[in-house]
Amino acid sequence: MSQRLIVVGGVAAGLSAASSAKRLRPDLEVIVLERGRHISYGACSIPYYIADLIKEPETLVVIPPERFEKERDIRIRIFHEAAHVDTNKKVVAGVNHEKSGSFELAYDFLVIATGAAPLIPTIPGVDLKGIFTLRTLEDGIDIKRAISDRSPSKCVIIGGGYIGLELAEAFRARGMEVVVVEKLDHILGTMDDEINEVVERELAEQGVLLYKETTVEAFRGENGRVREVVTDRGTLEADMVLLSAGIRPENALARQIGLELGPAGAVSVDESMRTSREGIFAAGDCADVFHRIKGSKAYIPLGTTANKQGRVAGEVIGGLASTFEGVVGTAVSKVFRLGVARTGLTEREAAQIGADSFCTVIQSSTRAHSYPGAGRITVKITVERGSGRLLGAQIVGTEGVAKRIDIMAAALHAGMTIHDVAALDLSYAPPFAPVWDPILIAANVAKKQA
Repeated sequence: MSQRLIVVGGVAAGLSAASSAKRLRPDLEVIVLERGRHISYGACSIPYYIADLIKEPETLVVIPPERFEKERDIRIRIFHEAAHVDTNKKVVAGVNHEKSGSFELAYDFLVIATGAAPLIPTIPGVDLKGIFTLRTLEDGIDIKRAISDRSPSKCVIIGGGYIGLELAEAFRARGMEVVVVEKLDHILGTMDDEINEVVERELAEQGVLLYKETTVEAFRGENGRVREVVTDRGTLEADMVLLSAGIRPENALARQIGLELGPAGAVSVDESMRTSREGIFAAGDCADVFHRIKGSKAYIPLGTTANKQGRVAGEVIGGLASTFEGVVGTAVSKVFRLGVARTGLTEREAAQIGADSFCTVIQSSTRAHSYPGAGRITVKITVERGSGRLLGAQIVGTEGVAKRIDIMAAALHAGMTIHDVAALDLSYAPPFAPVWDPILIAANVAKKQA
């Protein structure tokens, strides 16, 4: 009799786990439960769909359900929300929202890939129409439909993180006035001041108003629809609001099971993605990760990590001795004309863990000075004092940012010192870089202090 794998969650981590396990064990019965309508979509592309650079939501779907069933023999059950797991009987129970019924399914292996949920502030008026969050493709469809149907002109974004700033660009592209409200004294909480200063200038040049150190106190509406955002510094007009104040692990099912939780309430997993319960795995935005530079667990929800973790979970279920070796915290985002990226530790993060470190910051050109179209690029690196070991890098500029942050991420994985980085044989041609690449310039400046 064949065994059964049940995967809870049908996006990056869940479908990677399902596909890997089925590929290695064709006899394994695999069922994926997804509480929403859509599976296998590129969530990071949703802001560009809202901006109308991508016209149809189906374009974001990598593999539709029927192809999973036909080509991979994986059963997809949308609108199925898992609500309870009996670990003694090995049964998953929940609600079929499409048919308003319940279901029970036995399992031999279980993968929790429930993702993350947006943080929604408990303030008056938060349930008014016209106030949105963005986490799923369905959220993106709702936002784009509201723009098309109601032609909002004034949008207030609560939160100045990656998603908030990507949506600021999207809403400006749709012709809206945009205000970003951030309660902290800085945007992009995973970046240092030197990087954020460049981003803030770009926001101002693109007509985005930014209110830092500002707290939202209430939303006011008219006929059930938002019209104003009340802050401790005054009232802002708004006919659309985006709540983008952060996310949390979607851990309700994990808590019900009694799984051990790690940082920020994420499910604690080992290097093989096993949880604290035999036969149960977790992967993606609901799970923690091992941070290779900090040497400890962290919560860093990213699509790239979700795919890798899901694959490892599936391979282990399929019989391989696979492991997920952790992350260095690499991320890149587009904010209007800028690429903004980081890897490893920022100056602030290094101080938080008590690292004896220093930082250097350089500004350079993205191309040779003689080649037209060159832009400015800023590189900040964090280095361990004494050993010279690279601890992190942050980059902001008009081009070449993703390429360069990937070099620094590779250097972190390799445990390179700043002397090693300075000696790298990087490519050069006038359209792509100056003869001394900005990374090499930053490394050579740091060498003098190491």
